[in-house]
Amino acid sequence: RMHQIDLFMKNPNEVQREWFEELIQSARNTEWGTKYNYSKIETEQQFKESIPVQSYDDLKPYISRIMAGEQNVLWPTETRWFAKSSGTTNDRSKFIPVTREALEECHYKGGKDMLSIYCDKYEDTQVFTGKTLMMGGSSQSIDPNIDSYQGDLSSIIIRNLPFWAEIRRTPDQETALMKDFEKKLERMTQITANENVTSLSGVPSWMLILLNKILASKGIHTIDKIWPNLEVFFHGGVSFTPYKGQFEKIITHPKMRYMETYNASEGFFGIQDLSTENELLLMLDYGIYYEFVPVGEWENKFPKTLSLDEIEIGENYALLISTNAGLWRYKIGDTITFTSKYPFRIKVSGRTKHFMNAFGEEVIIDNAEQALDFASKFSNAVIDEYT
Repeated sequence: RMHQIDLFMKNPNEVQREWFEELIQSARNTEWGTKYNYSKIETEQQFKESIPVQSYDDLKPYISRIMAGEQNVLWPTETRWFAKSSGTTNDRSKFIPVTREALEECHYKGGKDMLSIYCDKYEDTQVFTGKTLMMGGSSQSIDPNIDSYQGDLSSIIIRNLPFWAEIRRTPDQETALMKDFEKKLERMTQITANENVTSLSGVPSWMLILLNKILASKGIHTIDKIWPNLEVFFHGGVSFTPYKGQFEKIITHPKMRYMETYNASEGFFGIQDLSTENELLLMLDYGIYYEFVPVGEWENKFPKTLSLDEIEIGENYALLISTNAGLWRYKIGDTITFTSKYPFRIKVSGRTKHFMNAFGEEVIIDNAEQALDFASKFSNAVIDEYT
């Protein structure tokens, strides 16, 4: 796999072009593909001129029909799983389609690549001698007759894990998918405290709650005494910067490593492949075609979008994605900046909604988090939680 990663690092535009053609070809006979004449689209420019940018509210009528059992609407293969995601739309929750292709070619591939990159970087790793502690959400059935359900992406991933991943994971599936969060914490504390955990995977804020509960149950102050072989925390979902001090306080092993990923209900986008914090390799062969929207174009239906070779380092771009889950020119609401070209590495800078530019100040949430980190260090404070 490292050879394949090396290939897309060296030939990024070619790989993206191949995926663009694959996506258009796959969806040409869907309802969406018929509506927008996918059979006539041959170039990326034609695609950009034909399809307006989609928000969740734009796609919601199609997704609602798929959730009711209709198929071949946005994507040709059967779609039965929907990742529930809190978002910045008018609804309290979004339901993002998760196809078998998205699960295999994107989310699971991201997990495997995370391990591939880690093992390539740290050849002395003993991570496979123990178990990975994964914190998952819950899910509920939509229609048991067709095995359709909605819930947190983590629950969809855990429910469908291949056997080689399931045997290396703790706690058991029943515990991991419990709906009652307090009861789940209790069970996870009892089970995982007695396992040989070598890696952690999850959202920093949730993971801290669990680790502190385990420490309290044992009456000790450091996780090293419970899991002496723990060596890495694969984290994502929120900025790690405000939480890092708390992790270093309870995990004191000098060789403990932290590796960031950038994944969401809509897809798996980046993995930290260097020692530099917040700098992630943009993964280009996951069934996702990327477009990058400059600041002044964010609200346009047909914005001027840039391809990889047109971007500039240090500028803020909104992400537009077209994916093998049937999301077309979909605005996920995240903003990124590029830290390098060839290979393309990115830094998540915030959300399009978390942006102030009333007087040309261009303040994004990343500025606020850096300021929070600076103020904490300056005043010798540790941030417990923030909003």
